Amino acid sequence: MSFLFDASYHQVNKKNGVSPFQNLCAYLGGSAIQTVGDNPVTAYRQLVQQFAKNAQGVAVSPKEAMSEANAVFKASPVNASLSGLVPRMGGVLLKRIPKFGFLLGYSYVVGEGEPGFAAATAASILSAPFINPVRMVEKQQRTAFKITGTEKRLMEILKEASAKNFAPLFRGTIPLMGHSFASAMLGLVGQPRLQKYIQKELGSNTSLGGTATNLASSAVVSPIYVVVTNPLSRLEVIMQTNSIKGSSISVVDAVKEKGADMAKFGMRGIFRGQGIGIGKAIVSLTLFHEGRIYITGVLRDRNKAGGLF
Repeated sequence: MSFLFDASYHQVNKKNGVSPFQNLCAYLGGSAIQTVGDNPVTAYRQLVQQFAKNAQGVAVSPKEAMSEANAVFKASPVNASLSGLVPRMGGVLLKRIPKFGFLLGYSYVVGEGEPGFAAATAASILSAPFINPVRMVEKQQRTAFKITGTEKRLMEILKEASAKNFAPLFRGTIPLMGHSFASAMLGLVGQPRLQKYIQKELGSNTSLGGTATNLASSAVVSPIYVVVTNPLSRLEVIMQTNSIKGSSISVVDAVKEKGADMAKFGMRGIFRGQGIGIGKAIVSLTLFHEGRIYITGVLRDRNKAGGLF
């Protein structure tokens, strides 16, 4: 990450009108807009997956799990919608700087311009240890909703984790790497390339603008993204919503739990929250790229007004 302090990293690129550092800031800004906009859907999806088991630890049907999630949102709509938002917003820095830093940094170091698939691979692996603790805290905050109707306090979570030398904060890192890899490949690399293709093929023949092609490309990428990541997301939920005070759940045990769910409920057991996930992905990707493109435009105009290109 030392390239962040390289003078050339802050020089305006004459081709796109922004510096690599400003490009990173645009990615972070887009991520912040996305985080606020999709938080209610994120919270609801986690609860649907989390309530796959009842209080006795017995797997329940997807329909029953959705009813439980609906009950939580009806009882505390504001609290449920905002749950986990504070660590997620903090995660825009704690998670996104390493992820976008490695993604854009790799592209900058090898001189490939727009981030490619090699950059996505590097970012997904190297950023996972930074991202996982934030995702763990975010999920832990929602574990008490069913019982208390309020989110679990941040300091309480950290206190419980500190008693075990903060090791619980790294539960679920392995499935996260796979999730992050799919996110980077499809959302950060694939979606912009698809949008450019749609603009090229349809833009000259239709009245579709940037926002419309952004939404269209997100709608194409999102189902693929969710099919790939939903099983991994479920593994994360199983491993990260277990009590910190209790013993951890290994990847193998989490896979076995998913296998038992599939044996009982078929493919619906594996893809709990899939429909919600597709809707969330479309909203998230569109908000992220719209925010990123808007902020990039503002910075480019500022640089142009300052005579930097």
